[in-house]
Amino acid sequence: MNFFPAQYSTLSAAALKDYLIGAYGLDPATTCRLLIRNVSDTYVLENGSQKYIFKIYRDAHRKRNEIEGEVELLNILKANGNPVSYPLTDVKGEQIQQFNAIEGLRNGVLLSFAAGKVILDLEDKHLIRLGYDMATLHQSTYAIKLNYPRPVFNFETTLFEPLRYLKLHFAEMPGEFEYLTNLAGKVVKKFEDFDTSTFSYGYCHYDFFPKNFHFDEQGNITFFDFDFAGEGYLINDLMTFLNHYFFHQLNNLITKEQAAKDFGTFLKAYQEVRPLTGDELKAIPYLGITFHIFFLKFFYDNYDDWSNAFLTPRYTKHRVELIKKWEELYCNF
Repeated sequence: MNFFPAQYSTLSAAALKDYLIGAYGLDPATTCRLLIRNVSDTYVLENGSQKYIFKIYRDAHRKRNEIEGEVELLNILKANGNPVSYPLTDVKGEQIQQFNAIEGLRNGVLLSFAAGKVILDLEDKHLIRLGYDMATLHQSTYAIKLNYPRPVFNFETTLFEPLRYLKLHFAEMPGEFEYLTNLAGKVVKKFEDFDTSTFSYGYCHYDFFPKNFHFDEQGNITFFDFDFAGEGYLINDLMTFLNHYFFHQLNNLITKEQAAKDFGTFLKAYQEVRPLTGDELKAIPYLGITFHIFFLKFFYDNYDDWSNAFLTPRYTKHRVELIKKWEELYCNF
């Protein structure tokens, strides 16, 4: 019997358990369950003494050579002593597993588990640790060039290309599209005021929300989910963390004054390790606009494979309103 082609399948947790126990020589009592179904699916494996994360990618989202780039980056960070969830090696010496799924080949990586938990309401001790460890991470990502490709975050990939792709999606929302197009031009012009030759450039995480790092009971941090990691200004990571406070304010979970104070505490700790130029500090808010437009394209590109139900005109208009609020709160054109 021939199977009808599919564009996305969810691999059996039970079958993965048996496969990974054999491939990595894990405890036979190890269990496996699906944790997150997304552009990359995440499974949790655990037994009495150990816990792991298995991430399996969709080919439409990440090609094999990009996954090799992520694995290479994580291996370097681990070797440099950075606190990251890192890829494990199987009994054959491999770090990437390949599966012949219904939709075609899919690649997966078994990762160490990040001890601790997500903390959304960060105290000064957390912010200082985060600033220090993010800066130390950047000491590693600033000094390397990977052998495999990763995304590049520049104005072409975060502003112009997304707007070209999204033009059809905005066909019934001409006002919103005109706003975004004009705003992109303002951002590019604003950067003409900055001496970008002094900006630190390297590999950034590009998704530094609290959901992507855990604190353990001793206050130690572990970074994970480097799915978007790519080349760009390192202040992109500070910008993505600023987004945490942006959304926290919109949800009335923190005051504007406290948000500014907390982000300042984080910035001070970061700069004790990696000082920032005045122009880098000024540029952080404007990169937030590129971030939000980039993710509009990401939602659009992965609408089918992500199986999301929210890429509607109403949702899109809501995202544009968020960008307007970001501009009002952080930017001065």
